[in-house]
Amino acid sequence: MNTATSGTNAVKTVPEVLHIGPFDLRAKFWRWWHSRMPASDSLFLNQRNVYILPTRAGWMLALTLLVLLVASINYQLNLGYLLTFLIAGAAVVGMHVCHGNLRGMALTLAPPAAAFAGTPAVLDVRMSHSDKRVRYSIGVAVLDSDHWSHADVPAQGSVQVQVAHSHDKRGWHALPMITAQTLFPLGTFKVWTVWRPASKILVYPRLELHPPPLPSGEPVASGAVATRIPSTGEFDGVRAYQRGDPMKLVVWKKAAKSDTLVSRDTVQHQRVELLLDYASCGASAPEQRISRLAAWVMAAEKQGVDYGLRLPGLELKPSQGEAHKRRCLEALATC
Repeated sequence: MNTATSGTNAVKTVPEVLHIGPFDLRAKFWRWWHSRMPASDSLFLNQRNVYILPTRAGWMLALTLLVLLVASINYQLNLGYLLTFLIAGAAVVGMHVCHGNLRGMALTLAPPAAAFAGTPAVLDVRMSHSDKRVRYSIGVAVLDSDHWSHADVPAQGSVQVQVAHSHDKRGWHALPMITAQTLFPLGTFKVWTVWRPASKILVYPRLELHPPPLPSGEPVASGAVATRIPSTGEFDGVRAYQRGDPMKLVVWKKAAKSDTLVSRDTVQHQRVELLLDYASCGASAPEQRISRLAAWVMAAEKQGVDYGLRLPGLELKPSQGEAHKRRCLEALATC
């Protein structure tokens, strides 16, 4: 089996969204920055990890102020001086307000849920602070992504936002870097931070789009259905009385003890057990076999059939339920 997508090899040392090349100076910078950032699922924002730069609008405002200042000096316009320094003072105050809008926030990442390859994995980020003022228009996104989630954080409160990121390969993956930023109040300065989560996410195999029908299973007789009589606490091959049942099938002794009519269950129920085998699933390529088995696991779970999984070096006994489905998908993701 191809092990190129195993959990160990799937963990990247840099965010996948950067598309790093061998001679990219930007890639070297990101490697250096990434290596000096501690990985943690919570981050408190202070002066050391919050950064600020003018936006394009900020640079245009600076150029406009320079033109106003030169014109005021050239023509000795007192009102020009007043307007220039009034706007400049507003911009400086906006810079401090913008920086304080993000500084002091606490970011916390919830444990990520597993996702299928090629589908977005949702990451829950909680933003909170203890100040007595509202933090306005704070955006959170995966680094180098254009999909932002914005929210206002109430005074001494918290709010949860969601960001999404997808992986193309199965296995365990390191979470991508997350960034938070704000442009409040004037949009002339951008204040941001970069956060490297410590958690990893399990990516299930990509599901085959049009898998063949489930293989035929082996019928297993389960016998008469055992029904519990509340008053006696006994388990017998009986069921609740149904209208039209012959009188000879009514268990009068049980009815006298429990005050409930019950009938003997003469129908033998059968259940079917499937064994989803990697070696005989019909696909040729290893990854195609994994995708088909994953699709069969989802189909068998949906149909309520007991199913097991046989992989090279691993076999899971037939069962069903959410926990069994997760065990099978995790085995397929990490094999």
